[in-house]
Formats: sequence, structure tokens, C-alpha cells
Amino acid sequence: MDANRTPSRPPRQTAAGAAGAARELIELLEVLWERGRDLVPPAPVSASQLRVLYSLDHEEGMNLRTLGELLDAAPPSVSRLCDRLEALGLVRRLPSAHSRRELELHLTGRGKAYLRDLRARRQEALEEVIATMTSSDRRALLNGLTSFQDAVDDVGPAPWRKPPTGDARSA
Repeated sequence: MDANRTPSRPPRQTAAGAAGAARELIELLEVLWERGRDLVPPAPVSASQLRVLYSLDHEEGMNLRTLGELLDAAPPSVSRLCDRLEALGLVRRLPSAHSRRELELHLTGRGKAYLRDLRARRQEALEEVIATMTSSDRRALLNGLTSFQDAVDDVGPAPWRKPPTGDARSA
């Protein structure tokens, strides 16, 4: 048995064990994420609204139909989400350059600033935790996360995921 392993944390060598560890990590990340959202004005948006903002940040100018497909949501739901985000001043609808019958969705300056601030707060929260890890643990985390991203791509790429440009990852 590894001398550094505590009895309360058995090895996660099976897919089910690794999935359980990933689920626990995601739950911890959600707590950190919420801390970041609580500190960013305006009042935090819902998880569904945040998915819209992320989607538009990665693919500016999509129409409601494309957004609905990406979110796997019904058109009326997507329209209501965008109505609320537009009322908050985070999203705007503009006529499409390609079709007179379509509207394009765009983040406003306020929407971009919201995401920038949110990401900065979340980055700070993660850095605070990761800074307490040893250099070898940070490398192991980076390797594990990289492998996880590759596995996600093997199953099917995450929506809007841009291919990496160079190797900007560091421990």
C-alpha cells in the first residue's frame, strides 16, 4: 500500500471509481464556482442563462435555432432565456446579415465584462487551492485533466470547444 494514501481514500482504479472521484471534484468545483458568481455584479444569472452566455462567447452571432440545438432546449425556452438576458443588458439580438428572417445573438459589452469578471474570480479560487499542491501534484492534475479532455473529445467534442493553439498549458 502507498504510504501517502490514507485509508479513507481508497484507490480509484476502476472506471466507476474514477467517475465517482470526478463527480466529487465537480461538486467541489461547483462550490468554488458559486463563490466566484456571488462576487460578480450584476446579480448572478441562472445556470441556464450562464450556458447561453458561454455559448455566445464561443460562437458569437448564432441564431436562436442553433443555440437551442446546442443547449438541447425547446425554442420557446431559448427565447425566454434570451429575453431575460437581454433585459439584464447581457445579450442583444441583431438582424442577420444572411437572412432577413433571422436574428443573431451577441454578447453586449456588459455581458463580456460579466464573463470576464466571473472567469477571473473562478480562476483566483482555483489558483488559491492549486497553489497549496506540490509541483508534482500540479503536474499530475494537469496530465489527468488533459487526458480527461482527450477522452471527452473521443466520446464527442464538447460544444464550442476550440482546438488548442500551441501548448499554453502549465502546472
